[in-house]
Amino acid sequence: MVVSKDLADKLSMLDKVGPRQYMVQSLISSYKLMNKFMILPLVKASVEDLLMFHSSDYVKFLTDPTGDDEELYGLGYDCPLHPSLLSWCLTTAGGSLTAASCLVGGQARVVVNWGGGWHHAQRGGAAGFCYVNDVVLAVHRLQERFRRILYIDLDVHHGDGVENAFSATDKVVTFSIHKYEPGYFPGTGDLADTGTGRGRHHSINIPLQEGVTDQMYRHVFCSLFPSIITSFMPDCIVLQCGADCLAGDPMGGFNLTPASISACVDDVLAQDVPVLLLGGGGYNLPNTAKLWTLLTARVAGMELDTDIPDCDHFFTEYGPDFQLGMSRGCVRNRNVEEEVDRLIRVARENIVMIKSTNK
Repeated sequence: MVVSKDLADKLSMLDKVGPRQYMVQSLISSYKLMNKFMILPLVKASVEDLLMFHSSDYVKFLTDPTGDDEELYGLGYDCPLHPSLLSWCLTTAGGSLTAASCLVGGQARVVVNWGGGWHHAQRGGAAGFCYVNDVVLAVHRLQERFRRILYIDLDVHHGDGVENAFSATDKVVTFSIHKYEPGYFPGTGDLADTGTGRGRHHSINIPLQEGVTDQMYRHVFCSLFPSIITSFMPDCIVLQCGADCLAGDPMGGFNLTPASISACVDDVLAQDVPVLLLGGGGYNLPNTAKLWTLLTARVAGMELDTDIPDCDHFFTEYGPDFQLGMSRGCVRNRNVEEEVDRLIRVARENIVMIKSTNK
């Protein structure tokens, strides 16, 4: 597990994230899960590391940001300029690169970095709170050892930056289940977006409307995940666990509880391949800390007491019930079962084609 106060400090500079990483690490520690993991000190990325994906113009801008080019590179409302921007980016990228290097070196089979998962950053600029795409950089690092990599995105928002980075290769499959409605960020991830060139059929998108339930979400995942494994036969899996898919997230819209996400993570961990677990979105901070702590326990094979430990530094944030569990949402489910089944059927037809291009 990557643990870094510097990374938590840097992420706290994001208005929507605030003390989230402190809360996550505190709750994991309060449940005494830290001693179940090898702690990986974060190694900051280098400028050369960023250039593995990001354009030289954008990286040059990060080294000396000026207000004149701010909008050109996607900085502004949701990605504001702030002091020491390059150091911020090198630290954020460094967390997931450190985790990936651990898998490449064979030091562990499962590595966790809850400070990663910034999946919206594009090659030439920032987007959606994401200044650098640590996921793409981590996948590139993993490719030093692993030939076929499966990227799964459980965030409520489409993993557009990651899909765009690998849409033309047959060495990476991206699988994203996300909310897709007019005006909802980032506005990509349609069912018909399946990749280009050699990467055709290697992008799998399940666009859903608001109100998705645990049962429906699991139906989608369980209907497709085994087929992806059979067709693609990944050597490594990267799993982005954005907690904004949970009920009650101010930027979400699904009705999910940790039960469905935990079950998906269990399915991934059951595969006999190395796994990199990343964070992502999550703007209801107590719920995000709960989910990632529960998932950490899943990796460690531990069951947790449902009462939040009263020794936790942020204990009062978990009121009024101070329970680890959470209730499902009550947003009207706008997804019709017949339409969801159609999405699954079309996606399966796409997944079958992976096998024919991956011999």
